[in-house]
Amino acid sequence: MTSVTMTIRLSQDTKDALGRIAAATRRTNSYLAAEAIEAYVAQQMAIVEGIQAGLDDLKAGQTVPHDTAMARLEATIVAAERAKG
Repeated sequence: MTSVTMTIRLSQDTKDALGRIAAATRRTNSYLAAEAIEAYVAQQMAIVEGIQAGLDDLKAGQTVPHDTAMARLEATIVAAERAKG
């Protein structure tokens, strides 16, 4: 994978903490920052994609009314409790 350079601004406290983590883990500040950004981007993309999927379902009419969903959930809970004994 090709990498590119990006300049960011951090608080001094965050930069200092990153330096301590880098020293403790024998990693560079750049490596740790890239790892953190990649994890954040992946998490946020999953959220955005989930929202988009929900909006697509809504547009396609693939939804269940709230009352119906809650009734199904309650029935599932009751059945699970009965199965426990």
